[in-house]
Parts: sequence; structure tokens; C-alpha cells
Amino acid sequence: MERKKGERYSQEFRHQAVQQMKLCDNVLKLSRELGIHRRLLYNWRDRLDEGNSSPIRSRELILRKEIAKLKRLLANKTIEVDFFRSALQKVGARRRQGTATGANASMTK
Repeated sequence: MERKKGERYSQEFRHQAVQQMKLCDNVLKLSRELGIHRRLLYNWRDRLDEGNSSPIRSRELILRKEIAKLKRLLANKTIEVDFFRSALQKVGARRRQGTATGANASMTK
């Protein structure tokens, strides 16, 4: 199951890799043994399963795509929250510095 760099993978290799993937517990270890990226194995599995698509499998693929989309959105929102939390802490620190000098505020609280 070896290949040369730059060579495309044969259908037979892909089928064998997907079959091994279905039987193994550690996909990352398998991908390292085969010398390919883990994501490529999942792509092959999904493409092969689309060809043998059943209504249940199609629904599973749709849900997987939805989950991936939601994970990306959650990651973006987490980054936004971290940014605003940091900005709020900086504003709070500046306010504390301004009142720590003993100067009176121009407005009462």
C-alpha cells in the first residue's frame, strides 16, 4: 500500500484504507501508517458512503456537515467573546488608574 509522492491514490487503495478505518480504533495511527492525512480518510469514507447512500446515511452526512458548521460558528463566537472580554478588562484597568491618582471624577456615580 505504498505510494510515491505526488501520485494519486487508486480506488483499490482508497477502498482498502476505508475498510481498515472501519475496523480500527485509532484513525490517527492508521493515517500515519498509511502516510496520508487523517482528514483524507474521512473524505474517502464519506465519498464512498455517498455512492452507497441510504436515507439514514444521507441524513448522517447532512448532520455531520451541520455539526461542522456549528463548530465553526461557535469557535468564531468564542474568539469574539475573548476579544470583548479582554477589551473590557483594559477599559476597567484604565478607569481604575484614573481614579487611583486621587483626582476627583468630573461626574458622580
